[in-house]
Amino acid sequence: RPRVPRYLLSSHDGFGLGHTRRNSLIAGAILDADPGALVTLITGLDRVPAWLAHPRLRTVRVPAIVKDGAGRYGGARMSLRDALAGRASAFSETVSGWRPDVVVVDRHPFGTFGELRRGLLRARLSGAAIVLGLRDVLDEPDSVGDELGGGSWQGVREIFTDVLVYGDPVVCDHQAEYGLPVAPSYCGWVTPPVPAADPDPSHLVVAAGGGADGRAVYALGAALLAERGAWRATILSGPFAGEAALAAGDRVEHVRSAPDPLRYVARAGAIVQMAGYNSTVEALAMGLRPILVPRRSPRREQAIRALRLASLGLADVVDADSRASEVAWLLDRPRRLSPGAVERAGIHLDGAHRAARRLGALALEAAA
Repeated sequence: RPRVPRYLLSSHDGFGLGHTRRNSLIAGAILDADPGALVTLITGLDRVPAWLAHPRLRTVRVPAIVKDGAGRYGGARMSLRDALAGRASAFSETVSGWRPDVVVVDRHPFGTFGELRRGLLRARLSGAAIVLGLRDVLDEPDSVGDELGGGSWQGVREIFTDVLVYGDPVVCDHQAEYGLPVAPSYCGWVTPPVPAADPDPSHLVVAAGGGADGRAVYALGAALLAERGAWRATILSGPFAGEAALAAGDRVEHVRSAPDPLRYVARAGAIVQMAGYNSTVEALAMGLRPILVPRRSPRREQAIRALRLASLGLADVVDADSRASEVAWLLDRPRRLSPGAVERAGIHLDGAHRAARRLGALALEAAA
């Protein structure tokens, strides 16, 4: 009887929800393509969102580490040293007990501080394919070059069999801009299925990912609502948003940690949001031309993504300290993209299924 393919997906987490969100969508695509597959997802999210629940997805929680606004890491409930030791042990033990055919690591090849090295070496020696998944934009090239030249990427060429970029080179060509040690394959953007909806042209959605640094975006959304008295707004606040950052009003609906945030986005006439990977590609998948308010530190990733999408005619970009009176005129312009605009720009929105197909092929090779 052929061996049931086993997949292990690990995300380092540290500030928002994006890494785990991407892995969960890819895990779902694997299970859609092969209902008999066994998939384990390792996450350090301190607060597990409802969308992570899946009846056939096994989840392993590891000690959380968090990143502050300056980019410094610390343990969420224990010292950083203890958290990393716990993560290393949990990952290595999962590899030993789960015996995966494919291991996917999101963003940092050996974990944030190298805590995955022992487990990855064990998996590689047992014959597993080791895959690095990277988002469309990492950071400005000089910063990525420093990272690649440091110890955190040492051994990537020897351990990793594949690099998958969850994007398209029209937005960021990883080989040309970063010079990765392993030539990547481009899957397109990882997006969830698009729900059917009837958009309300006077409904504004305001979103800022996990919410920890979303205060300026929430404030701008509230101010825009005041500029447009006929509009109403839904604020999608993540689990890390403080209540003090959220505006109040009779035309404002707050939805915290929505299990299905896309149903709100699909009904929106316009969206104001940060420029993180997941929320941006989801807005584009819904056919919206988002108003992006990118974070500019500690990494330039969001600013780069926002400006490149604007250059492709797919988004508008404003500063976090922009006055609502400067931004409100954008609400009077068409906020929906013409059908096929994203694809014509060279962006594919079926990245989860493309990644699942590649991972499925690797699992067959590993089991052979």
